[in-house]
Amino acid sequence: MGGSEVAWPCIVVYAMMMISLMLNTQQIHGALPANTQKLIDEANKRGPYLGLVIPNSFEMNPLLQSPNFTSTDLIIDFSGRRFRFGTIANKKVILVMTGLSLINAGITTQLLLTLFNIEGVVHYGIAGNANPSLNIADVAIPHYWAHTALWNWQRYGKGPEDELPLEANGDYTRKIGYINVANYTVNVTDGSSYGNLLNNIWFQPEEVFPIDGTPEERQHAFWVAVDPHYYEISQKVEDVKLEGCLNSTTCLSNIPKVARVQRGASASIYLDNAAYRGFLYNKFNISPVDMETASVALICLQQRVPFIAIRALSDLAGGGSADSNEADMFTTLAAKNSVTVVVEFIKQLSAAATISV
Repeated sequence: MGGSEVAWPCIVVYAMMMISLMLNTQQIHGALPANTQKLIDEANKRGPYLGLVIPNSFEMNPLLQSPNFTSTDLIIDFSGRRFRFGTIANKKVILVMTGLSLINAGITTQLLLTLFNIEGVVHYGIAGNANPSLNIADVAIPHYWAHTALWNWQRYGKGPEDELPLEANGDYTRKIGYINVANYTVNVTDGSSYGNLLNNIWFQPEEVFPIDGTPEERQHAFWVAVDPHYYEISQKVEDVKLEGCLNSTTCLSNIPKVARVQRGASASIYLDNAAYRGFLYNKFNISPVDMETASVALICLQQRVPFIAIRALSDLAGGGSADSNEADMFTTLAAKNSVTVVVEFIKQLSAAATISV
């Protein structure tokens, strides 16, 4: 035999060995390891589930410790997230913690909806309060949510009558409104008009790509409504009794209540500023302000999955008279109240489903 005739079978065997090695490596290091995929498939056969999306451990732990939550002892870890399975009021649920910020909340919610058979999403936790008529430890259930930190920052010298860059292309808009930074200048004593180099900040809608739309053909959304059926069910939790005491000797002056409100807002910004708090309330009628909900809302909007958010108010977002932020003291109390309302909401949701059947 010639040299090439000897080499050819060797090359074929080598190639087959490499392909086999690559396939095995992909199975081990791929997006979904085989054992994880098996667990997901088995879990989904027992679905659908109500997804409970929770920002942090101090908000999740009261639910894990609640007698109303029964764990099935199934836990699936994937991509840095832990998905806990259980039941609340005969409703099958999956609990998952997102971590702080819009990005973490968006990633986690998309993973939840991609991997599992989810009938709806309930997002809960604590929030700052921009509404002067609400108090610490109240629980707010907004009808609409928005991401209020997607901006077009206008250059100095331009005003409300000037077109924004790329506005003509439909990339940006002046329809939602803006904040004029100069309006918040202090220590101006001569009474003359003044400006500010930071100028105007225009609020922008998100680009969204719904699963029932045309791929890569954008739509826009600023206010995202919660699911109408879920919001109707939330009426039934307005009379839930909430905790108003930190301990046996320290109680709030106002009895905490559940309030269905018009709007909530999210941004990856911890808000502790009275001026911006007042702006958000006066401009947009926003009550709770947090760092995750709008992301969850936007993912559910695009995936066409029912959604609602329940947020307990832990602080006044800079509007209080105390020297320090109230969250230092009331986070634990607010987290417990949020769980109390979530559990009751799921009970009512489960009861409504039973009646409809």
